[in-house]
Amino acid sequence: MLLALAGCGGDETGSTRPEGVPDAPPAPDSAIPRDAAALAARLTETQRALERAVDAWRREGDPSSGGPPEEVTLYALDQQRIHQRLTGRLRFAKRVLADLPSRIAAHARATIRARRELAALATPQPRDRFSTGRPAPAGILLRDYREAQRRFRVAWPVLAAVNFVESAFGRMRNRSTAGAQGPMQFIPSTWAAYGMGGDIHDPHDAVLGAANYLHANGAPRDYRRALYAYNRSRLYVDAVLAYADRIRLDPRNFFAYYAWQVFVRTPGGTRRITGPGPK
Repeated sequence: MLLALAGCGGDETGSTRPEGVPDAPPAPDSAIPRDAAALAARLTETQRALERAVDAWRREGDPSSGGPPEEVTLYALDQQRIHQRLTGRLRFAKRVLADLPSRIAAHARATIRARRELAALATPQPRDRFSTGRPAPAGILLRDYREAQRRFRVAWPVLAAVNFVESAFGRMRNRSTAGAQGPMQFIPSTWAAYGMGGDIHDPHDAVLGAANYLHANGAPRDYRRALYAYNRSRLYVDAVLAYADRIRLDPRNFFAYYAWQVFVRTPGGTRRITGPGPK
């Protein structure tokens, strides 16, 4: 959940930007503070600015057409890079979290926990193992999730979280080691049973197929059981539900996660393979 904007008064330069929101987003490769207090201040500013940028995108733009505005992309990337830094350094993360406003701390804590759980399931792969593509627009995906919710009674934040974890909302295009494919990562034999004759690679069809499968395995009565059937790992279930809870509490978090970029683990270290600036 993102912190509410503070203050709306202009400063001596005539700016109408709310207090505590930076004038411009950090560059994609900008240095991340090493001091806990400084990093907490940076994350607080970034979260406030990201919330403001998402609100403007939804109010003045068209999330059903194209990708996020540059401001959303850059602030989301900064948020993501900070969360990554904290994920790998738990003692440092505790000091940073202690300096954050409670709502931002709760969001960061849940996201970091989900990232750690998913990292435990991943193994490094060569860079050429990964392929990417442009995801469907956020507004179109949201429409698909809500259609699936109406049809199968599976909460749309859960479907969004599965889509996020499985393929970064469709940015990741490679097949899994088990042969799963498409934006919701179905094994073809499972798709044949639950895909309702749709295209495994089509975002709309894949979302409906996932909702059909989750409903058949216990959702919405028992999301843990349903998600465990989707991927037989308690870590996976916990991570998906953590992301879904963040989205449920504030739908702006869906748009922020949607704007996150793809980072992959390779034998040479973690690399960003999508998004602006140097990679």
